[in-house]
Amino acid sequence: MGLLDFLTDTKRLRKPKSIRHGEKLLSDILEAHEKFHLGKPGGARADLSGADLSHADLRGRDLTGASMARCNLGGADLRGAKLGSADMSESDLRKADLRSCDLTETRLEGANLSEADLSGTELFRGDLRSAILHRTILRGTVLRQANLRGADFSDADLTLASFREIDLTDVKLDGAKLEDAVIRDVQRPPAKS
Repeated sequence: MGLLDFLTDTKRLRKPKSIRHGEKLLSDILEAHEKFHLGKPGGARADLSGADLSHADLRGRDLTGASMARCNLGGADLRGAKLGSADMSESDLRKADLRSCDLTETRLEGANLSEADLSGTELFRGDLRSAILHRTILRGTVLRQANLRGADFSDADLTLASFREIDLTDVKLDGAKLEDAVIRDVQRPPAKS
């Protein structure tokens, strides 16, 4: 991605004040979630299940524990967001920017992360069962104790990624770049006889 592409993509991002989910503005949902997370009055856990958050500007947002299953987050900018324990199962995250996110214990089961950028992301105990990660960039990503059963990393860039204490059963790594990746304490699928 060149500088011109970056500047063009940034202009297309939608601000939370211009996005509605149901009858509420996304900015109001995010504010209530922040209050909930801090234990302040007027707070409510964010329920963004099924929301269209495509191309949303969610940089640096704290969505810890949010319900975001089946969300359309295609092309969204989530750089530096806190998404620990969030439920993002079956969400569309194609071409999303998730660099340096905290995805600790996040549910991404069945999510489509094709061509997304997860460089430098923490996926400790993340659930990526049956997730699609075609051509996804995961440079330097930590996948410790993550559930990867059935995930498809075809043509993904896993350079410098850290795989520790994971199960590679039914994981597809066809064409994946694994240069300098750290792979330790891995449970391998049983040998076929």
